[in-house]
Amino acid sequence: MSLAVFVGPTLPRDALDEFPEVRILPPVRQGDVYRVAKDRPSAIGIIDGYFEGVPSVWHKEILWALEQGIPVFGSASMGALRAVELADFGMIGVGQIFEDYVAGVLQDDDEVAVVHSPAELGYQSLSVPMVSVRATVSRAETVGVIEPETAARIIGAAKAIHYRDRNWPDIENAVTEHAGTEGFFKWLPKGQVDAKAEDARAMLRMMFDYLSDPPAPQNSNVRAERTLVWKTLRNRIDAEATESDAVIDELRLTPELYFDLRARAVLRLLAQEEADRVDLSPDREVLLRHMSDHRSSTGLTRKADLMQWLRTNDLNPELYEAMLSGAAQIDAVTEARSTRLNAPLLTELKRSGRYADLRDRADKKTQLVAPSDRKISADRLHMLIWFFETNLDRDVPDDLESYAVSLGLSGRDALYDLIEAEFLYCHSDTGSTA
Repeated sequence: MSLAVFVGPTLPRDALDEFPEVRILPPVRQGDVYRVAKDRPSAIGIIDGYFEGVPSVWHKEILWALEQGIPVFGSASMGALRAVELADFGMIGVGQIFEDYVAGVLQDDDEVAVVHSPAELGYQSLSVPMVSVRATVSRAETVGVIEPETAARIIGAAKAIHYRDRNWPDIENAVTEHAGTEGFFKWLPKGQVDAKAEDARAMLRMMFDYLSDPPAPQNSNVRAERTLVWKTLRNRIDAEATESDAVIDELRLTPELYFDLRARAVLRLLAQEEADRVDLSPDREVLLRHMSDHRSSTGLTRKADLMQWLRTNDLNPELYEAMLSGAAQIDAVTEARSTRLNAPLLTELKRSGRYADLRDRADKKTQLVAPSDRKISADRLHMLIWFFETNLDRDVPDDLESYAVSLGLSGRDALYDLIEAEFLYCHSDTGSTA
């Protein structure tokens, strides 16, 4: 049994631990359901999806999946919206939100819309969906915390706020002058209802139940019309895999580069698996540092140059952030294991054939005693400029502390000591003058 589910801000990562068999995918966008359906999963579930700024999932690709005999479930957010529209064609809607849309109790898309953080920060919700406001107010009314008039006032205030800005503090500010609301906001922390999360969990449980005792196979009457636009989308997605394979074949013609990049790719995969295992996500500051370093090293200081580079490399801003997030995860996982790296580093150094040279160099540095008549004095800035700009042909890093840690050092002072020893060695009779 293989289940593929598109989910983002509706359910946090730890809430998915009870469903280990599920292949978790980011919020669905145009083409994603078709891509997944080509892999023939046992079922597809849609919870979250993009609808503003990114092309939304097409009805036709869901119909195509149904045509292939793959059950498609929808709930909570974009999934509920698409399930309402495609219920007559066999898409399975789950949860109260879906039912309320079917009954006409809910009509606007903004009822389920939220603004959230990027993938690297776990798609954290940064606003409150209107459906959760309604469910919370309804519960408060049921348990006697507020009267119907107060409930209607809170609902009205929340609905008047744009979905991107809708949050409980702003809702409270909008009704604070009205009597009867104070008790509600004191009760809120323990009484709040996450309507979307409840429906999403219900969908996942239904998917497992459905596939544990599947209905008898039936011939699907669903057919996605083969329009020109649909064919164009399919051709573009089908070409993606072919183009990727062709690029890798070109890379294989340069074996040394292939083996080097393959080793890095394995490290990226292992880092991603470890990050997922321990729920490790790089914070925004780390991502911005990686972005700054990358743009500086590639000469992409102007935004126009960066955007052109993204287009040239078949990337968009979100994929660019994901790429940098992978690099940040490698750094984090590497740092966590820094105390265990020396032995395998020495092993790889010996395998490369460079161990003896570096060992002899280290021995000479240890034995070096500068003649009394040739003491070398240099301030740290001088040595830093010499080391980075002259020796490494690069700018001095803005964040020396982070750079030192990336080298497995304890911090900036250890980096200074390392560079000072190198400076003295290279300016002695033993070393080579740079």
